[in-house]
Amino acid sequence: MEFIPAEHQHRRLNPLNGKWILVCPHRMLRPWSGQQELSQSLDNIPEFDANNPLCPGVVRPNGVKNPDYKNTFVFTNDYPALLENVPEPPTSDDPLFQASSAAGICRVMCFHGKSNLTLSLISTEEIELIVNEWINQFNDLSLTYSWVQIFENKGSAMGCSNSHPHCQIWACSFLPTEPFIKDAFLKKYFQKYQRPLLNDYITKELEKKERIVIENADWLVVVPYWAEWPFETMLLSRNNNKRLNDLTERQKKSLAHTIKQLALKYDNLFECSFPYSMGFPGAPPGEMSKLDNMHWTLHASYYPPLLRSATVGKFMGGFELFGEIQRDLTAEQAAKRLKEVSGEVPYSKNIKRL
Repeated sequence: MEFIPAEHQHRRLNPLNGKWILVCPHRMLRPWSGQQELSQSLDNIPEFDANNPLCPGVVRPNGVKNPDYKNTFVFTNDYPALLENVPEPPTSDDPLFQASSAAGICRVMCFHGKSNLTLSLISTEEIELIVNEWINQFNDLSLTYSWVQIFENKGSAMGCSNSHPHCQIWACSFLPTEPFIKDAFLKKYFQKYQRPLLNDYITKELEKKERIVIENADWLVVVPYWAEWPFETMLLSRNNNKRLNDLTERQKKSLAHTIKQLALKYDNLFECSFPYSMGFPGAPPGEMSKLDNMHWTLHASYYPPLLRSATVGKFMGGFELFGEIQRDLTAEQAAKRLKEVSGEVPYSKNIKRL
C-alpha cells in the first residue's frame, strides 16, 4: 500500500522539544457522542458591566478603582501566582526532593474599554496600541526578570474567567520549563547548521505551501507540521526578529493586521467567538540577553481546543497523558480550512465592531 498522510496513521517530530505527535486522520470518520461545549458567543456580553472588575471606572475587590480607560490598561494582578518578595526554600541534598526559588510579578492588560469586543472586532489601529503596550511592558519587566511571558486565554473553554478582552503578562526570576527546553533544541540545531531552526522552517514552509494560513512580507502563519491541537497555528517573524522589542514600526503595523486576520479566520471557521490560548515566546531577556541568542526567532503560538465544530472540542487525556499526544485532523487539512475562510470580515452581518 502507498502511504497517504491524509489517510494513514503516522508520527511527526516536533523539533522544538523533541516530542513525537501521533497523527490518526482516519479517526475523523468516527461519529461523536461525547461531551459538547457551549458555543462561545458575544451575544449576551454587555458593553459595560458595573460588576466586572476589568471594566473602566469599576472598583475592584481590593478597593482600587480602575481609570476610565478607552484602550489599553495595565495593572498588577490582585491575586497573582507570583510575588516579588517571598522566602526562598532551603537547599536540599536529596535528589528526590529539590526546590528552587521563584519570584516574579503578574500583570493584567485590558485590550479595550468595551467588554463585548475581541481582537477580531477591535480595529487594526487599536491592536497596534496593544502591540506597543506589549513592548512597553516587555521592556519594563526585562530590566528585572529572566523571562517575560505575554499570553491570552480567550473563552471559557480555555479557562478564562472574565470575558472582558484582556491578556496577562507574567515575569519571573527563572527560565520556565517550556522556553528552557525550546532554547536547548534551538541552540542544538543552530550549532549544527549555523542557521536558526525557525528561519529554516519558514523557508521550507514557503516552498511547500501545504500549511500556510496567512502570508505577508513580515509574518507567516502556519499550522505547524508537528501541531498538537487541531487548529493550532504559529505566527513567525520573517525578519529574523528575536524579541518583540526588535520590531520596526512597519513590522508592528503588519503584526497588528496579521493578528486581526487570524482572529477573524478563527471566528469564521465555526462561526463563533473562537477560544484559544496564545503566547509570544522569543529570546530570553534580562541577564540571558547578554548571551548569544542567534538561534532564536520571534514567534507566537495559538492553541485552540475546538475540533469538529463550535461545540466539540479536543481533550488531552488517556493515551495523551500516558503515551504521547495524538491528533486526528492533519496539519495540512486544518491549514486548508483556515486558509479558505475569510480573514477580513466577520462571519455574520449582525456582528460588527460595536
